[in-house]
Amino acid sequence: MEANANREACLCASTSPTPPANLELKHGHAVRFKKVCRIEEESLSPFPGLPAGVLEMKVKEGSKIRNLMGFAMTRMQDEARDGGQTGLRRVVFSGSGRAVTKTITCAEIMKRKIGGLHQITKLQYKSVREVWESQEGGDSEMTVHRTLPSISILLSKDPLDPLEPGYQPPETVWDERNGEEASCAMEKRSIDSFGSLVEPQAKKQCL
Repeated sequence: MEANANREACLCASTSPTPPANLELKHGHAVRFKKVCRIEEESLSPFPGLPAGVLEMKVKEGSKIRNLMGFAMTRMQDEARDGGQTGLRRVVFSGSGRAVTKTITCAEIMKRKIGGLHQITKLQYKSVREVWESQEGGDSEMTVHRTLPSISILLSKDPLDPLEPGYQPPETVWDERNGEEASCAMEKRSIDSFGSLVEPQAKKQCL
């Protein structure tokens, strides 16, 4: 029975994206690990050629939607004191991994509150390297390489290229009763299209 349990734990430790419950078998006993470093590799912008002054909102797994939208809405709706110009014209919401759904939600909330926004959605992958160290002393260290799906959503008050892949035109009819239903439907379509990106298996390297 104990041998079967050890084999199952070893199999789980070698196939899971991160160490299960921070445990790994070493010399026949479990060793606890803690994550000490997480590095995201730089990736090219999915929207090359954007003009200066674009608001970039980085959505994280632990981000509060109320805080994100409070800041973004203020910048997009703010009226400049001098010259009578309106606030920012474009905003990009981006997130990866478990923050993808929250990123889509932020974009849909802004489209519901600010009418006439043009949208372009881009899907890609982002490489992440995590370093785990043993909590039982020694120099035991483990590096986990992960490839996470990510999403970037550009919203613009100005027209965008309708031939660009991922383009969505502004909603033509928008009211309080039907707006929420349309928002939910568009969010579902975005999530469904994003579902085609499956997170590849992480690679683990013990040092």
